[in-house]
Amino acid sequence: MTEFDELCANDPELAELRSAIREFLVADREKFGWEPAIDSWLARWDGEFSARLADAGFVGLTIPTEYGGHGLGHLHRYVVTEELLAHGAPVAAHWFADRQFAPSLLSYGSDEQRREFLPVIAKGRLHAAIGMSEHDAGSDLAAVKTRADQVDGGWSLSGTKVWTSGAHLAQRIVVLARTSPLDSEHRHAGFSQFFVALDSPGITIDPIVQMGGEHHFNEVTFDDVFVPDTDVLGSIGDGWRQVTSELGFERSGPERILSTVTLICDAIRALPKDADDGTAAAVGDLVARMISLRQLSISVARALAAGDDAATSAALVKDLGTRFEQDSVELVADLLDRLDDGRTPEARRLRTLLDTARLHSPLFTLRGGTNEVLRGVVARGLGMR
Repeated sequence: MTEFDELCANDPELAELRSAIREFLVADREKFGWEPAIDSWLARWDGEFSARLADAGFVGLTIPTEYGGHGLGHLHRYVVTEELLAHGAPVAAHWFADRQFAPSLLSYGSDEQRREFLPVIAKGRLHAAIGMSEHDAGSDLAAVKTRADQVDGGWSLSGTKVWTSGAHLAQRIVVLARTSPLDSEHRHAGFSQFFVALDSPGITIDPIVQMGGEHHFNEVTFDDVFVPDTDVLGSIGDGWRQVTSELGFERSGPERILSTVTLICDAIRALPKDADDGTAAAVGDLVARMISLRQLSISVARALAAGDDAATSAALVKDLGTRFEQDSVELVADLLDRLDDGRTPEARRLRTLLDTARLHSPLFTLRGGTNEVLRGVVARGLGMR
């Protein structure tokens, strides 16, 4: 296989899988009527869609067959993810469980945890949230103040998490908490992870509603919440290493490039065939950037599939990809100004997508670690600091 073939991610087996997921999405949309959306992996929660997707064999691809999954590779999951995002499918309900918690359970979970949770993830029925960021600890997770104190049979969890997507709909949340006092010389030590049931006594979930009226973010408060020892994820005190290993999956995926792809593709389709040279050049620049970033993302996917350390590359993809997503919003706005006056249904739909993209745009470079912090990660990885 040539280097170009690798970047295409269209080997015969992957091409067959790509065709299958495309056929499923066309048929499912026609039957159930969902509309392609901006930022669908974060903002479009549909548990029934996730269940149908899983029943068709497109969730839990990297989970071993002994736990109810399909035993395939990271690139198989990449291809399916790419198509889901390109179609703007409503995937938020199963997203975090399949993307992050399944690999974490496989790496750090107990056999009991794997047998309890992985089959439910593979069925698309486990809805989960991430409890990392806090009011004074966003990209700097070492500043997390949520704590867990050991008690008989488990841990007492107290603190507040913020920007917690889907917590009001999820069943479980993975919480990063301090289990030993802060050591100022070793800020990353003393963290642990807990897989907490969101119906536990002492949990309060308050909505964070965006300016456009959307609600998928939440503030989650834990007030002496009892977490049994069986819900500790991995080893006590090893939370920082576990979290950073997860971030390679979070930061390098196609969702860091394709959050606005439905808007981009629809805008290009709507342009007249006889567009002037300036319009053609603008489209060419937009698509060339997207394709180049996709190739970078696929190279990271292949590294992860090979078991290589891709933390630096993943951070770079996230930085470049989310900046592109922000730029694409205004680039598409400029293209739409070349269309009609917005009175046709198609033009109105495009304007609605554009308005939504503008509301989401400030988030692109924040979630998963701010781009400024990620540049530090890249610099350290390259030995520059």
